[in-house]
Amino acid sequence: MRYLLRVCSGSYTPFREKGDQAAFLNDLPVEYSGCGLGDFRESCLRVETKEGFRACGLTYAGHRIFGGKPALPGLPATYGGEKDCTTLELTCCDKVLGLTVRLYYTAFEKLDAICRSVQIENGGTEALKLTTVLSACLDLDNRNFDMLTLHGSWAYERMICRKELGWGKQRISSNRGISSHQEQPFMALVEHTATQTQGQVYAMNFVYSGNFMAQAETSQQEQVRMVMGIDPEGFGWRLAPGDTFQAPEVVMVYSDCGLGGMTRTFHDLYRGHLIRGPYKDKARPSLVNNWEATYFDFNTDKLLDIARTAAESGIEMLVVDDGWFGHRDNDRSSLGDWYVNEKKLPGGLDRLVRQVNALGLKFGIWVEPEMISPDSDLYRAHPDYALQIPGRPGTLGRWQLVLDMSRQDVRDCVYEQLYKILSSANIEYVKWDMNRPLTDAASFSLDDDRQGELYHRYVLGVYEMQERLLRDFPHLLLENCASGGGRFDPGMLYYSPQIWTSDNTDAIDRLRIQEGTALIYPLSTMGAHVAACPSHTNSRTTPFETRALAALPGCFGYELDLTKLSTEEKAMIPGQLERYRKYGWVFRTGDYYRLASYSENGEYDALMAVSKDKRIAVVDYIHVMSRERRRSLILPLQGLDENQAYRSAETREVRSGAAWMYGGMPLPKMRGDFLGQLMVLEAAAV
Repeated sequence: MRYLLRVCSGSYTPFREKGDQAAFLNDLPVEYSGCGLGDFRESCLRVETKEGFRACGLTYAGHRIFGGKPALPGLPATYGGEKDCTTLELTCCDKVLGLTVRLYYTAFEKLDAICRSVQIENGGTEALKLTTVLSACLDLDNRNFDMLTLHGSWAYERMICRKELGWGKQRISSNRGISSHQEQPFMALVEHTATQTQGQVYAMNFVYSGNFMAQAETSQQEQVRMVMGIDPEGFGWRLAPGDTFQAPEVVMVYSDCGLGGMTRTFHDLYRGHLIRGPYKDKARPSLVNNWEATYFDFNTDKLLDIARTAAESGIEMLVVDDGWFGHRDNDRSSLGDWYVNEKKLPGGLDRLVRQVNALGLKFGIWVEPEMISPDSDLYRAHPDYALQIPGRPGTLGRWQLVLDMSRQDVRDCVYEQLYKILSSANIEYVKWDMNRPLTDAASFSLDDDRQGELYHRYVLGVYEMQERLLRDFPHLLLENCASGGGRFDPGMLYYSPQIWTSDNTDAIDRLRIQEGTALIYPLSTMGAHVAACPSHTNSRTTPFETRALAALPGCFGYELDLTKLSTEEKAMIPGQLERYRKYGWVFRTGDYYRLASYSENGEYDALMAVSKDKRIAVVDYIHVMSRERRRSLILPLQGLDENQAYRSAETREVRSGAAWMYGGMPLPKMRGDFLGQLMVLEAAAV
């Protein structure tokens, strides 16, 4: 394979000389790039000595290959046994620095995926400072690539962005302390002609929930370097002699059958080798959350009214959102005071939960453990618990400050309160929220030369708390949230099998948000609720049934005042729940296909899920905007067995899988906006 290196082509000068090492390094594909020694493309590793020298170059020292996959200490990561995957540990060194770098590659036997991570050990006699530690590097020729990313904002997360890959460095990143609403720790290089069904795709996704960067760089030789890892901006890690630093993991996926192939590989990998716990392969309970029903204005009687209506409709769980603790009647107080507000809930949570359980419902609760309100008992007792820069007033976000989760004493203080609450009653679900980015990023617990470690230590602290929570309450269903979808990433999925997709609960806006999310994350991970109308986000009014169809592929629930629904709407809920129970498993465990994109055509949206045995398929179709046509649309399906006959549950027509895929499925002609239908195909004997 040495010929693929093309050592005789390309140079800084017209004629390469044997002594031209600088040009040599800059032309070749590099597995993990250093800095300062002639490779002028992006560096994966930058190290600073006490004298301020920054050069770093790695050479091969050895390797080993073994079955299975090692865990990453303190970090979320994919997992697999000896029959699932094989790992290469490649050891490199910089003898001048006394540095040992171990590159890990795990290849999954049944998936076109490789997971990469990096461990760095200081084997020298002097402390070093790591200023850049990326987790993956991929050098390849530019094959007329487009760059695909997911961008957005609060309430419009994970919008698909595809553009031609240009010269130089094209980068996305987050320096907010969270993976963010604005950018997703994902990047793909996609052949320009690639579609959902054909073309090559090279993708990376970062298993991490904090600051990140992803970059594609096109060089003078039309080579592309793709890198991903912790954002170097503001990062610095003091590595004492004998210390090691473990970088988070990057998942790399290859597809030669378009974006759809990439998507299904990510879905299978995350469902089978990232998500853990009792709900990994289990149906999630349908729930009603009281937030859009009451906001902070509720008491026991109001919650029980909602619970009774939920029980009558067949809903399985009541979730009490923000406002049950401290003296919190608005968002200006009480974060950090995790004890029950008995003015709202006399008798505490145990009394309320017993009453809810008596109705046949499970019970869940909202918390925001990473935050503190200036108006709180905890802040008055421990103002130093908040992130803050000495001499500067704290920067409020949503009237709150951020707790210093890098500190063990702070984590212990908060966790002890949570443990007491969760032990006080039969609480089976927790929604863990995080409502603002990090600012004033300084810690009293870190020395001056270690302040650059804070962002990473913060994330490690959050991971430790959630791991502790799941260890102490192993049957808990945990749902992560960050002001909606601000921390929807693989790192969070390691701890919670589902994440609140977006605070935007409008059914039509959710079509775009859920399409971008499902590009890499399984449908089973998306919290999706039938919300109030007019929408609390954009005031749009959407039919009740359409709202249910939009939410159906995800973790289904309701977020409105059930007691205020019309008689007709209440009567629809049992049927919606029955549909979720009957077909939700196909969305949760089957293969996902994107058939039509409202974000592209501006008119209609269609997705499809096919069971792994290809015996049943469901098509979720939303007709967004009416347009007069002489003929109804015909939608080519995907993923069926060409030789299997399938019967339509709606029309009772029987056709071969090939006919449904290449001839297509006629869509119902609908008059009016914001309408939808679920269509089901089942294997039939000919």
